[in-house]
Amino acid sequence: MKLADRVNKIQPSPTLAIDAKAKALKAQGVDIVGFGAGEPDFDTPLNIKEAAKKAIDAGFTKYTPVGGTDELKDAIIAKMKNDHGLEYTRDEISVACGAKHSLYNISQALIQEGDEVIIPAPYWVSYPDQVVLAGGTPVFIETDEAAGFKITPAQLGKAITKNTKALILNSPCNPTGASYTIDELKAIGQVCLKHDFLIISDDIYERLMYDGMKFAEIAEVVPELKPRTVVVNGVSKTYAMTGWRIGYACGPKELMGAMTKMQSQSTSNPTSIAQKAAVEALTGPQDAVAAMAVEFEKRRTYIVERLNAMPGVTCFSSTGAFYVFPNFCGIYGKSFNGKIIGNSTEFAAYLLEEAKVAIVPGVAFGADKYARLSYAVSMENIQKGMDRIEAAIKNLQ
Repeated sequence: MKLADRVNKIQPSPTLAIDAKAKALKAQGVDIVGFGAGEPDFDTPLNIKEAAKKAIDAGFTKYTPVGGTDELKDAIIAKMKNDHGLEYTRDEISVACGAKHSLYNISQALIQEGDEVIIPAPYWVSYPDQVVLAGGTPVFIETDEAAGFKITPAQLGKAITKNTKALILNSPCNPTGASYTIDELKAIGQVCLKHDFLIISDDIYERLMYDGMKFAEIAEVVPELKPRTVVVNGVSKTYAMTGWRIGYACGPKELMGAMTKMQSQSTSNPTSIAQKAAVEALTGPQDAVAAMAVEFEKRRTYIVERLNAMPGVTCFSSTGAFYVFPNFCGIYGKSFNGKIIGNSTEFAAYLLEEAKVAIVPGVAFGADKYARLSYAVSMENIQKGMDRIEAAIKNLQ
């Protein structure tokens, strides 16, 4: 069987692959500490689950409009107005099966052959592959921990060409946890104003910020950019609803209509029951969100301190999301049982095999010096995992 050429242009999601491997080993009885998946270990709040149960009992189990129910769109509109002062109408909202699906729909509806999409690196693993699948070309802007893993206006200006179709901004960022300040977004926004391209603002971690940092949306701090900004968000991370698969996009109605049209020929509507649950998530009590953020910040502080105390390791203190992105290149070149560790893939394999710890190699995010660890796991497992990594590093020659 000859498969389509597009299949060979992309790679399977490495984060999901690592998580699947860790879970398979656990199922075999192996004591694995998994730092791979970007999935809160908290349960979905009770009020949200109750809303889903009520929807089932009420028979809300049929098709809905492809781009989401009016009730959910209205909840999203109210959220954007209350949180960011941004006003949208229903035809400027498109609901999908997760924020990843929303991003995929954007690429499919917007990008074509010859188009370039600027992506700051390190980047979430799916951004480049989604652009490639749509026929576009990813253009990367490199950053590192010295720069706080954030691009500068000068870097952005140099990356823009006549073929630039979009810029993807992810703040707080997966995998680094870096977050842009209001002033930084204003400066980037001024560069964007001089050129005609779309800004795709991935805000999925907006409610998970630490050290007193406040989230800012670029269309909020530079209002002139709102007509060509698409805000992407969802309920997965904020409300521990990864399996419910509800994401959404807010932006120009022409693009939202095109995305919904594309979706009508792929998944059709998001799950009806999950949409009811998402309404409750957005409009109901927010206490659980604040409690999760407090716990995540405690874990962040602990894991950063532990990693920075390890020989050959440095770790940027993330200000959002639930990831750390430590630099392990200080141990590259060392060996175990005669086998030299020369890159992030080999180091991740060593930890899984010898320490029974699962991490995601940085090369998957475009930064081979690093690796991503999610602290969306219990403090007990974080402590156990740090002990194992520390011991594994000390065992290297």
